[in-house]
Amino acid sequence: MVVLAAQPLGGISFWMPVILIGIGASAHQAWSANIFTTVSDMFPQKAIGSVVGIGGMAGGIGGVIVTKVGGALFDHYKALGHIETGYTIMFTFCATAYLVAWVIMKSLVPKFKLITDL
Repeated sequence: MVVLAAQPLGGISFWMPVILIGIGASAHQAWSANIFTTVSDMFPQKAIGSVVGIGGMAGGIGGVIVTKVGGALFDHYKALGHIETGYTIMFTFCATAYLVAWVIMKSLVPKFKLITDL
């Protein structure tokens, strides 16, 4: 959520967004490590590679889509002369994506139970 403050605090010093985006990138890495651990906690050993592979594929496709949409968003707002609005939208998306993912994960797995049948 700290990346939401990156753009507004950019007027104070150019180091503020750098530091806040760095903190956000560190939090992303922590999230990523926990997701890999969640898979190994919930699925049998023989299925871990497949589940992580499917998740990696979904992440790759999501990365392509976000990159394409982000490029179109920046082009649109740059043409309007308001590139800052494009960055605000992208920072907001990036900040809230983790909350949405957490809610989806908690709704799909409300109570921890090892999956044994595959």
